[in-house]
Amino acid sequence: MPPTPELAELARLHGVDTHYTTDLGHRVDTGPDTLRAVLAALGVDAATPAGVRAALAERRHALTARLLPPVVVLRSGRPRPGLSVPPGTAIRVRTEDGRTHRVGSLGKELADFPVGRHTLHATRGGRSEAVPLLIAPERLPGPAHRGWGFLVQLYSLLSRRSWGMGDLGDLAGLARWAGGLGADFIQLNPLHAYVPGPMPDPSPYRPGSRRYADPMNLRIETVPEYAALAPGDRETAARLTAGAARLRDDVLDGDLIDRAAVRDLKLRALELLHRVPLGPGRSAAYRQYVAGEGPGLDDYATWCALAEVHGPRWRSWPAGLRSPGGTGIAAARRDLADRIEFHRRVAWLVDDQLAEAQRAATGAGMAIGLMHDLAVGVDPEGADAWSFQSCLAQGMTVGCPPDDFNPHGQDWGQPPWRPDALAEAGYGPFAEVLRGTLRRSGALRLDHIMGLFRLWWIPDGAGPGQGTYVRYDHEALLGVLALEAHRAGSLVIGEDLGTVERGVREELADRGILGTSVLRFEYLGGPEQRSGPLPPERWRGDCLATLTTHDLPSTAAWLEGAHVRLHERLGLLGEPLEQAAVSAASERAAWLAELDRLGALGPGSGTVPGREALGLHRFLALTPAKLLGVWLPDTVGDRRPQNLPGTADEYPNWRLPVADPDGRPLTLEDLAGHEGPRAVAELYRDLSGAPDGPGACRPGAAPDDGLSDEPR
Repeated sequence: MPPTPELAELARLHGVDTHYTTDLGHRVDTGPDTLRAVLAALGVDAATPAGVRAALAERRHALTARLLPPVVVLRSGRPRPGLSVPPGTAIRVRTEDGRTHRVGSLGKELADFPVGRHTLHATRGGRSEAVPLLIAPERLPGPAHRGWGFLVQLYSLLSRRSWGMGDLGDLAGLARWAGGLGADFIQLNPLHAYVPGPMPDPSPYRPGSRRYADPMNLRIETVPEYAALAPGDRETAARLTAGAARLRDDVLDGDLIDRAAVRDLKLRALELLHRVPLGPGRSAAYRQYVAGEGPGLDDYATWCALAEVHGPRWRSWPAGLRSPGGTGIAAARRDLADRIEFHRRVAWLVDDQLAEAQRAATGAGMAIGLMHDLAVGVDPEGADAWSFQSCLAQGMTVGCPPDDFNPHGQDWGQPPWRPDALAEAGYGPFAEVLRGTLRRSGALRLDHIMGLFRLWWIPDGAGPGQGTYVRYDHEALLGVLALEAHRAGSLVIGEDLGTVERGVREELADRGILGTSVLRFEYLGGPEQRSGPLPPERWRGDCLATLTTHDLPSTAAWLEGAHVRLHERLGLLGEPLEQAAVSAASERAAWLAELDRLGALGPGSGTVPGREALGLHRFLALTPAKLLGVWLPDTVGDRRPQNLPGTADEYPNWRLPVADPDGRPLTLEDLAGHEGPRAVAELYRDLSGAPDGPGACRPGAAPDDGLSDEPR
């Protein structure tokens, strides 16, 4: 049954949608049980008709009782329509430099304040309110020039020095080599910290914290304190290094990447390094880092220390420890002071190596450098869920509704931000998460950026299709994002694939946020009636364009139809094998015909990645896309996806090293000597004229192989 008019109105006033439109244009109504469950997660009692009436009256009163909203976020020079205060209200602004200014209204005067974080005061009839005033840049600048870069899952890229998975030392080496080929960026998987303990889900998109990177990413031997280990500890470190070599060799011999084993070895090595006193310069740098991070780092390190004692599931901890303000936290911080210090210092070590990797990238001539990825949410038992629990909706997870890509919908098992609580907190938690990832980047990719407009909430125990969209103040969230990116000097790219509401892409483009275009999704006609590939001149320019992603078949697999056979073997096909194979062949033939029409197919060649794959890259070069992304495994003919949505144990998601067409793992050293990456780089050499800068590979010059740890 449809919801009553009162329940529907109550939902609307709290930003809860009562229906949505699918990616194929169909309207789907939300059931009243879902609405009541979502409202309950927002602290609203809608269980009975009387409760609904009372909640409606309370909400209407709350929307008119305040002088100011909880936070005001504006774009520089652009007044926000509808923003006002009652007549007779005195308004003043205290800017972040400490000066106070009186203003006459909340109109253009307010939007003319400088970009930054200020405080807005309102006084009327003995009442006074003060709220954050955030002025975001009117528009973020785009790339300095048209460029290209590699996309890679860092864990999958091992070198001969890795400890069983790719690390930040490998990333620095990759950056030096790729910069020598003329690349402008490296887009990475999220490097966020995992929840400690068993790792049943190795997905980098289900982190424990988005504010800090995982210690598994460290290159242990290049930590400066490693050279100062005491003799006995050095012997222990040598045994750990030998164990790491065995892990690496096992992966290169065909085993899967074992994050738990890598983490165990690295944490034991970090315990040894923690015994080494920091020298004066290092100590000063560490103190500066801790002071800059503030209480957020203390909370993260405290959670890590508590998880060592009580296990990683904080909801089962003693009651006084289940929040940062719990009654037992002060005593726990005293008792666990050394362990908290250990985790603070480890966070600093990771940050230090991230900085070195970004310096390696820009030093190699990259205009952007590292493009980090921000996951859409966090593990409900992780450090961020513990720290920010007052701003997260309990009893809810996020995902997406059924669509053409996944007819069953998806449940990502992560708690959503509560839009009301986030606003009351001045969007501080969101800004803190952004700063943690922007800190060492030249660009930031936001997974599922549509979540800044609305998120698909799924009540506990319900299926993905039984959720509904909850709306956020996207102007505020985009303003916070733009302000933090502006201060970090970073580009922003939004992953805007799937069910995208009308107007979202236009809003992002207006703010200078690039979108994401993937060849497999770019067609003429609507989703229900595709009429052929979208010609290159019809593609949008404000985007990062790629052939594929980590969630899609590799280009080699797609060209051969191998992805259809893989899906059939794992029971993922929604149609008979023969029909799926015919559809895939038809799709492929249409793209190859388009390449032929454009003259993008070069002469026949046995060079990996092959004539057709190179032709697809030529097609991307013909589009106006400002950035072009090259899936690194594609350049060597890897046929395996890194992640196969809809599977868990059926497929080794997030555990595969980069490999050749036969599945033999390739190291970073192998890639540096492989003809495939060089062939793709040659195609993109003239995107914006001849490459220039200290890392550019000019005709006749061999690029730096990038494998030395020494800065250039």
